[in-house]
Amino acid sequence: MIKAAAYCRVSTDRDDQANSFESQQRYFKEYIGRRPDWELYQVYADEGITGTSTKKRAAFNRMIADAHQGKFQLILTKEVSRFSRNILDTISYTRELKALGVGVVFMNDGISTLEPDAELRLSIMGSIAQEESRKTSTRVKWGQTRQMERGVVFGRSLLGYDVKNGSLTINSEGAEIVRLIFYKYGVEKKGTTVIARELREAGCRTQNGSVKWAPGHIVKILKNEKYVGDLVQKKTITPDYLSHAKKYNHGEEELVIIRDHHEPIVDRELWDAVQRELKKRNRNGELGEGHSNRYVFSGKIKCGECGASFVSRKKIRKDGSLYRRWSCYTATSEGLRRSDAQGNETGCDVGKLLREDLAFDILRQSLAALRMDREGIIQNVTSLALEAVQIGEEGNADRAEELEYEISQLNRKKADVLDAFFSGQITKEEMRLVNQRYDGELETLQKRLEAARARGNITCETEQLREDVSRLVAGIVNGKADSQALCKNVLDRMVVYKDRKVEVYLNLLPQKWTFTLENPRKSQNNPSVPISVSRPLASA
Repeated sequence: MIKAAAYCRVSTDRDDQANSFESQQRYFKEYIGRRPDWELYQVYADEGITGTSTKKRAAFNRMIADAHQGKFQLILTKEVSRFSRNILDTISYTRELKALGVGVVFMNDGISTLEPDAELRLSIMGSIAQEESRKTSTRVKWGQTRQMERGVVFGRSLLGYDVKNGSLTINSEGAEIVRLIFYKYGVEKKGTTVIARELREAGCRTQNGSVKWAPGHIVKILKNEKYVGDLVQKKTITPDYLSHAKKYNHGEEELVIIRDHHEPIVDRELWDAVQRELKKRNRNGELGEGHSNRYVFSGKIKCGECGASFVSRKKIRKDGSLYRRWSCYTATSEGLRRSDAQGNETGCDVGKLLREDLAFDILRQSLAALRMDREGIIQNVTSLALEAVQIGEEGNADRAEELEYEISQLNRKKADVLDAFFSGQITKEEMRLVNQRYDGELETLQKRLEAARARGNITCETEQLREDVSRLVAGIVNGKADSQALCKNVLDRMVVYKDRKVEVYLNLLPQKWTFTLENPRKSQNNPSVPISVSRPLASA
């Protein structure tokens, strides 16, 4: 008795295809039922899934897995195009199935993979199916473009709009949130982080129902032309009809743009004002610069309370001059530490503490401390290295000569085992077991030998180590303090605490420097330096 499975796939975007789905399953059951030497195992069916790729076809992949488990010996499918429209997949899977002893019968094409000429015929039919898929993809894309030009909307619903049957209709609840976002940014001149925090605190929900707003969400809404009534489509394209992978359209295809396409949520005057403000703030570094690696301190200033990185923003003084300020990301996005309405702790108390010029001042003072105690630091680093060497020597007193002797003895024993096997004293299995034990011992001895040699090299090169450390520190302390390249390479991290303490850690040096930022209220008589830096409190 041959156990037979069947596979069918239909597209469900048309009624006749959807009806065919049930009829195909019924057909396979009746066909197999008429064969007395066949027994139906299962009908595998994928509904509404593309035929050019098997990755997202759950039933197809389950069928292949069952074939590997030997659950059936034959697969029936209507035609090659129903099995796959990708010629590589067709050949690959039929070969894989044949190796398992599973044949595939393409009924309408009259092909059985159990026949000698099956692969040649399958290649021809698979190529035809693939070319037909390409033509279909071209026709579909052409048709969609014509529909876009007529104003048909493709895509999902968004905050403030529902998409149904190719049309945009205003969702009043979401629209109010959108208007609020545009008003806060364009009229009240609030930043995206502040708006996100206020929306969270007000319990406003995003399109997916979450109350977790982020600055990036706000920026996307402010840049979405749909809210002013314009429609721009083909922002993403599918260049490969086989993989169906989408990518952003960077000029490869012409956008479809329709102005005043639908009812707007915000008027064009406010929209234009917001777009000007976005460009202005982007030039001033207020959008997207917090994660830039162009700056010395990017990713290197950390919050000592919540662990978040500091982000930077450019600010304008009353006299029109610009300065850059670094702030804890958590405090910037969520405000000061407190409990929200659900009782969850949110925010951070570190806040907006550190101006960039003061961060440079702290780093310069750390470099100056290096200059003052150069010899002490060299001695400290070298001592740590020598201590590590000493610990290694004490922890493992192996000598290279002794280990080399043990290895030679084991190799001699392995030779004796081989002689015993050829003389008939031991069996092949006995020889294998003994050699296996000797090989394990040799591997352990070899690792110990490498460690002993490395330790010997370190011990012999202690003076060279001292010279290398001295040269490293000298390169740091003698470098130009104002060099951003030097600062970026030297600084490991700064850690800022809410008590206005700042810890500085430099690369490759086992020391830290601690500074205290003065309270700005104590420096009001010196407006050019509202926050100053004291002398280092301690060095650990």
